[in-house]
Amino acid sequence: MFLEFYGLREQPFGVTPDPRFLYLSPAHREALASLYYGIESGRGFMALIAKPGMGKTTLLFQLLEKFRSTAHTAFLFQTQCSSREFMRFLLAELGSEAYEQDFVRMHDEFNKLLLQEARAGRRMIIVVDEAQNLQPSVLETIRLLSDFETPKAKLLQIILAGQPELADKLAGRKLSQLRQRISLLSGLSPLSVAESSNYIQHRLRVAGYSGAPLFAPEAMHTIAEFTEGIPRSINNFCFNALSLGCVLRERVVSAAVVEEVISDLDITKHVTELPRASSDPKFVAANAAASRGISYSAEGEADDPLTSAQAKAYMQQLAVQLRNWKRDPDSGISITRTG
Repeated sequence: MFLEFYGLREQPFGVTPDPRFLYLSPAHREALASLYYGIESGRGFMALIAKPGMGKTTLLFQLLEKFRSTAHTAFLFQTQCSSREFMRFLLAELGSEAYEQDFVRMHDEFNKLLLQEARAGRRMIIVVDEAQNLQPSVLETIRLLSDFETPKAKLLQIILAGQPELADKLAGRKLSQLRQRISLLSGLSPLSVAESSNYIQHRLRVAGYSGAPLFAPEAMHTIAEFTEGIPRSINNFCFNALSLGCVLRERVVSAAVVEEVISDLDITKHVTELPRASSDPKFVAANAAASRGISYSAEGEADDPLTSAQAKAYMQQLAVQLRNWKRDPDSGISITRTG
C-alpha cells in the first residue's frame, strides 16, 4: 500500500462518493448552487444530467448534507423497478415499512409522512440517482408525487439525476407533463487540464498529503489528457500511478510511470482475437462506411447514402456475410448496395 510511502493519512483516490473529497470546478459549483437554491425556493422538480464518472453522486451527497438538520431526505438508486417497487423503496428509505401494502395504501402512507414533515416545518427532499434506468411508468409515478402541495408551497422537492439517456427520455412526447414540471436543469462538464491538476491536488490534500507536488508537471498533463477530464477515470488512473510509483520507489510520479500505467490500462491487449477478415482493408472500409449509412461496393467505391429501409436491409446483408466470414475467414468480400 502506498499510503505510508507517500505520507498519506487515507486513500485519496477511492471509489466511494465521499463529499469531503468533492472538488468544485466552476461547472460543479454552479450545479450545486443551482440545486441548493432550487430547494430553498421550493421549485419542486429539478434534474442533474451528466456523463458517467462526472461526480453526480458525490455532489448530491454534499447537497443533502447541507439540509441534514432541516429536511427529511431519501436517496434512491435502485431504479430498475416497477412503480410498486419504487414506492416500497421510497417508504423504506423514509423509515416506513410497507412490504405488504398495495400501491394505493403506500401512496396514502407517503402522503401522511409528507404532511407530518410539513407540520413540523421540515422539507422533504427525494433524490433519484441513475434515473435514466427508470421506466416511463415509474417516471409518471414520480410525477404524481409532486401533486402533494399547499396553495402556497410545494411539500416535496424531487431531484432526478442521471446520464444523458435521461434527457432523451424526458424529451419524449409521453413524458411532456413531467418535463414541464422540471424547473431547473443542471449539467456537469469534463475538467480542463488545469482543473484536472487542481482536482488531483485537492484530493491529495484532503487525504493528508503535504509537501512538494507528488506528480511531475508532464505526468499531470498526460493524466488529464488520457482521462479526458472525467473524475472517476482520474481516480482510477492516479491509484494505479501511485501504486506503481511506490513499487518503483519514486517519490515523485514521473512521466515514465504514467506512460507505463497507460500501457497497463490498455484493454485492447486483453480482447479476444478478431476474425482475420476484419484486418482486410476492404472489410475495414466497408465497416466504416456502414457506420455512416453508406454502402460499399466490391470495387471499393462508396455509393450515395441509403434510405432507412435500404440501410436496414444492407445491415442485414452485412450481418449474414460476417457470419460467413467467421466460418470461412479466407472467403472473399462481396458487399453490394441493396434496394
